[in-house]
Formats: sequence, structure tokens, C-alpha cells
Amino acid sequence: MIKKHFIAACAAVMTLSAFAGSAALAQNAPAPDQQLVQRGEYLAKAGDCVACHTTKGGKPFAGGLPIVTPIGTVYSSNITPDKTNGIGNYTEDDFDKALRHGIRKDGASLYPAMPYPSYAKVKPADVKALYAYFMNGVKADPTPNRNVDIVWPLSMRWPLSIWRKVFAPAVAIDGGDDSNALLRGQYLVEGLGHCGACHTPRGVGMQEKALTDDSTQFLSGGVIDGYLANNLRGDARDGLGTWSEADIVTFLKTGRNTHSAAFGGMADVVANSTQYLTDADLTAMAKYLKSLKPVKEGVAPLAYDEKTHQALRKGSDQSPGAMAFLNNCAACHRSTGKGWDETFPHLAQSATVNADNPASLIRIVLEGAEMPWTHKAPTQFAMPGFASRMSDQEVADVVTFIRSSWGNQASAVTAGDVAKARKELPKTVASTGSAPAPVKP
Repeated sequence: MIKKHFIAACAAVMTLSAFAGSAALAQNAPAPDQQLVQRGEYLAKAGDCVACHTTKGGKPFAGGLPIVTPIGTVYSSNITPDKTNGIGNYTEDDFDKALRHGIRKDGASLYPAMPYPSYAKVKPADVKALYAYFMNGVKADPTPNRNVDIVWPLSMRWPLSIWRKVFAPAVAIDGGDDSNALLRGQYLVEGLGHCGACHTPRGVGMQEKALTDDSTQFLSGGVIDGYLANNLRGDARDGLGTWSEADIVTFLKTGRNTHSAAFGGMADVVANSTQYLTDADLTAMAKYLKSLKPVKEGVAPLAYDEKTHQALRKGSDQSPGAMAFLNNCAACHRSTGKGWDETFPHLAQSATVNADNPASLIRIVLEGAEMPWTHKAPTQFAMPGFASRMSDQEVADVVTFIRSSWGNQASAVTAGDVAKARKELPKTVASTGSAPAPVKP
């Protein structure tokens, strides 16, 4: 009996000693640099990491968001510090390789749905801050990662290593003059902001046709999720040529200005990312965007034409497009086409309306849109979708009317264009390709 108690006592002492040793090690472990963590949190907002790595109803950064590509659907990964399903076992070097080189911890290549060609421009000092944030400022979550929905052999990852070598740029080094607003804006737009991932057209290899302003294709507009991510260059008709730096700052801070309102994926960017950036950084981004020369040199801005307003006011235009506009659109956008500043967007001389590709305008009419909620502009205005009440021809008529009125000079839209856009709508959006059936009394 004495021997048994002696053994138990020894075991207890050893357990307590081990616990004390572990506690001592924990106490001696270096505390995270909170300033570095906070800096990383700011940079994560600048990179809008939460948008892609959080699914609807899911935990922040736990992944699972479906991203549709031409070869199938990939799902964003869990980037919380969970050691089983997240990146809790990543070293800073592992993190850097994934973020800027597109290489996972196991050595496999990431799909370029992860915008590492843009993140290659992120400086090592900022990578360090981001790593500190994701390891110490994000709550670990055990949500498992989802496999890609891509059929074999397209699901093989080894060809992605070739893609990386052909299309991914060399990574940045520390240095440069962050006090220069133009250079700071370039760094944010081309790097963490990864604006080109949406706003630059893609080539046959699904690569961005340009990653810098070496080509006017950079930020000249690209189609994503059924929308046209607008031309951000200096074009007066479909770009930012008529916007001031202050207009751009206001748009990025609030999701609206006197020219336009954020819609589609850009509404999420404003809500999750740009509204949190400092005025200095937003101004730097605006300054850089305003430095980009237009794709088409020498094209004059559009001038407002009063004829459409007068024809609508007098009722002299009885065309299908005009009647559809009066019945569905004029209450908010007004017969002048000028809407209400920062409430209902202008249609006259709008870059979205006058874009060569009418995808966004068609999609908004079908699906509707909602401004983002922001701290500086907490009131949300929404436009209903008309997919369930307007046929393809009716949508084509009203969109064509809008694109050719009040001085707008964009090409006509066909019912076939609308039908194609309708097929891409989410299944939850009610739709009809023909005229709605009459309501029974």
C-alpha cells in the first residue's frame, strides 16, 4: 500500500512538473507583435482576403467559396490558423510561397483563381505582417477544405507549374518610396488590391493580358461572373476619364458618387476592403488610376442631349424601348436619365452604359443590384431585378434605348444577348425567356 501511494505521489509530482514546464515555455514564448498584427489586418483588408476565403454563412477565412473557372469549379481554402485544415502549420516561408509564388506547403501549384500573379508584387515586409495577422489575429476554424469539381485530366496540377513559369512574374523585394503617392497607389492597385484580376481581359491561357501599365490592356475591362468589370483607364466614354481623383476616392470609400454606384463583385470589394483604407491610400490609388492613359486616344467625352428627355416628357416617343423605360425605370432614373446623385445612378454618359460590352447593364436589369453598406454611407439603395417580368426582347429594347439616349452612343442589344445572360443567372433568380403569362382575374 505504501509503495502504491509512493508511486502515485511520484506520478503526480512528475505531472505537475511537466505542466509547470509547459507553462514556463508558454510564458517564455515571444508574444506576437501587436503592431505587426494590426498592420497585417489592414493589409488583409487591402487585399480583400475575406471575400474569397469566406463562404456565405461560413466563418471568416474558413474557405469553401465556389469559384467558377472555364475548366470547372474550385473552392477557396481555409486560411485560418487551424493546424489540421487551415494554415496553422505553415511557416512564414510556406505562407510566402503560397501567397506570392502560388505553391502550396505540399509543393503543389495553386490554381490562379488565387491572384498570386498580383500578390507577387507584395513586399516581404508586408508578407511578414500578413503572416503575423493570420497566425495571431484570426480565429482558428476546423472547416475542412473541399476538393475541386474539375474532371480528370484537367484536374491534374502539374501543368499549373508550367503556367506559373510562363505567366507569373518575379516576386518583389523590400524598398521603394512609400512616401511617393503615385508609387504607393501603383503598389496597392497592382499588388494587394489585385485590381487587374477582374478589370484586365484574359488571354487564351486565362492569364491576365497585362499585369502592369506597360500595356493599355491593363485595367481596360474584363468579364467576370457575368459582369463587365469596367475600364479603369483614362477613356472618357467607358473609363475614368471624366472622374476626378476625389470622385474615385468617394466611390472606393462609399460605393457611390455622382457618376455611378458599385454593383456585383465591386460592391463586395467596397464593403469588405476599400472602405477601410486610409484616405491617404485611397488618394494614392486614385492618383495612380488617373495617370493611366486611355485605350483609345483622342475620343471626346459624350455630351448630354436633351431630345430624349423632351420626347419622354411629351409622350412623343412610343417605341417599345421608351415605353419599357417609362414603365419600369423612369421613377428612379428620371426621364432626364440623370437619376439622383449618390442614390439612383446616372444613365446619361455612364461608363457602364456606354461600354462596348453591355454585359453589366443586361445583368443589372435582369438580376437587380444593391449598393454596399459602408460606414460613410450607411443607407443602402437597391434596384429590383426584372428577369421574371420582362422577356428577352423587352430587356433588349429597354437596354438598347438606354444605350442610345441622352447623348449615349453605344451599340444595340439583341434578344439573343439577353438570353445568353439569362442562362448565367443564379438558379435562385426567377427568370423567363418569353413574355410573362397574363394574370388571371
